[in-house]
Amino acid sequence: MIEPIRLSDRALVLVTGEEAEKFLQAIITTDLSELNERELKPGALLTPQGKILFDFLVSRIEGGLRFDLPASQAADFAKRLTLYRLRSKAEISLQNEAYISTSWKNDSAASYNDSIIYDRRFPDELEVVRHYESPSPLPSPRQDGERGASTLPPLSSTPAPGKNEGAPTSMSPSPRLRGEGKGEGHSTTWTALRIAHGVAESGHDYALGDAFPHDVNLDQTGGVSFRKGCFIGQEVVSRMQHRGTARRRVLVATGEAALPAPRTPLTVGGREIGTLGSVAGDKGLALVRIDRVKEAMDAGTPILAGEVTVTLAIPPRATFGFPETQETA
Repeated sequence: MIEPIRLSDRALVLVTGEEAEKFLQAIITTDLSELNERELKPGALLTPQGKILFDFLVSRIEGGLRFDLPASQAADFAKRLTLYRLRSKAEISLQNEAYISTSWKNDSAASYNDSIIYDRRFPDELEVVRHYESPSPLPSPRQDGERGASTLPPLSSTPAPGKNEGAPTSMSPSPRLRGEGKGEGHSTTWTALRIAHGVAESGHDYALGDAFPHDVNLDQTGGVSFRKGCFIGQEVVSRMQHRGTARRRVLVATGEAALPAPRTPLTVGGREIGTLGSVAGDKGLALVRIDRVKEAMDAGTPILAGEVTVTLAIPPRATFGFPETQETA
């Protein structure tokens, strides 16, 4: 089982108050009315032109919502929310020192005492969770059925929206979740999991201000609602959805050898078609023009990342495909 892996490059922004959800629902891409307790969903705050200004994972806490996002962006995100809050009755707080870790497949370090939140970007059977706290030292792992058994609550136990089951807000980590001794190999394991499931994150796989939600598959992972009504940038994003005009996508790349560093251009016949993102050995994520990928596949022309030949595949569970007919660049 995977020990919790600390995500030291993440921070939290908390938004609480009686009108917190109402004002957030009107500006972000995620439909908060469909967000249950003990789960997190991806989302974004967009520019009016529909490009991603901030990306995040959002979950419920008592009296409000918790945004988990890159630490380098957290302060600016909090300031931007403050601008949009206007007279709404909501408080916005930044927690740069928050302890955040992730684990999956029901590992023995998790217990009912942890603030464990299911990461809905991944298949339910993987039980990928975020840990935000552990208020007391954890007992030794026991077998199911024994007193003090340390297992995750089942997925079916997730309450419906509005039924707060005491979602915790404190951030004090337990000794088991501090991440001592968890080096590069462990963080690479997390990167490899993201790659396998086509889960892109800003800073690693794309630049903020440069990508639409469809480009980075937010429409595939529950990060964009096309039914909830208006949000900032909604008109542009909805038009892309209904017209099917998204030409860039994040795909899973497999190299014939170890892939080069992130941000390496992907080329076909010397023409750039995209950029490599996260890398773990011969696997990686790539933000590419899928029309040009299809053109190369049909012609049998190699796609290169530096000097390495790669194949590109649509992520598991994605509902989009390569274009049936070639589009002109």
